[in-house]
Amino acid sequence: MDKKRRDLINYLGHLSDIKKFSPNTVKAYKQDIDQFISFFNYSYYDLSRDKIRDFLSHLYLSTSNRATISRKIYAIKSFFQYLINRGISEKNPMELISVPKVEKKLPEILTEDEMGRFLESLPENSIQEVRNKALFELLYASGLRLSELTNLTIENINISERLLRVLGKGKKERIIPFNKKASKILQKYMFLSNEKYPKKNNYIFLNLKGEKISDRGVEKIVKEVFRKMTESTKNIYPHLLRHSFATHLLQRGVDLRMIQELLGHSNLSTTEKYTTLNYSDLLKSYNKFHPRSENDSDSS
Repeated sequence: MDKKRRDLINYLGHLSDIKKFSPNTVKAYKQDIDQFISFFNYSYYDLSRDKIRDFLSHLYLSTSNRATISRKIYAIKSFFQYLINRGISEKNPMELISVPKVEKKLPEILTEDEMGRFLESLPENSIQEVRNKALFELLYASGLRLSELTNLTIENINISERLLRVLGKGKKERIIPFNKKASKILQKYMFLSNEKYPKKNNYIFLNLKGEKISDRGVEKIVKEVFRKMTESTKNIYPHLLRHSFATHLLQRGVDLRMIQELLGHSNLSTTEKYTTLNYSDLLKSYNKFHPRSENDSDSS
């Protein structure tokens, strides 16, 4: 194997194994660095300022998305810093290149009223409709990422305590509560699913063949069901439910640290600040503030 190709493979392994980057992030970094080294035909250890300028011109001509450009520059800078740390390269040719500032846009969300009316309007006449309502309720009840939802198994759910155990970004486990409304429809779906697909597999959400539903499958369901059941023109996607979950809790007074704990931020330095949170306190705050939670003074 070519030494420079091995350097890249080792770097990607470093991102995955040491830095605990998600597979999607590692894939994006690989594509960014591949673009860079291919531009210079793998002769990238000693680059002049003019050559770097040529690459940047190519980069800005290939896309107008400043966030994409920022990520690419950061990925390449990080790669060369890795080479320097390993004694493979003496300097970082991207060292003086500044990362363009990206204007942070507030994510679009559904209002509490929009979310409530939508969830209450969902039918439950077939196993598919029950499944769809269950995944909508659980996404909004827990703030799960899409991949976290599709990877849920029976072992991840404590129905009696209404808790989820999730393995998020950086392979960090977290515990997330969910409310009674989500629990009720989830139990109904799990019962119907077990009848129709007995012992098919341990995944909670299944497609029409009884197999684990894909991320793309959920994205399609979210768009189609929302378009059918509402008159909203908002661009609906699974992550919008996560944004709505966090925003509604924050608007109702939940401590920001608890919200970050529930969301499972991928930045380790941020996540570590919340590892000492008491889960019983988190559960009480969740039940008190989440729009679709009910008073837990009654038994269930």
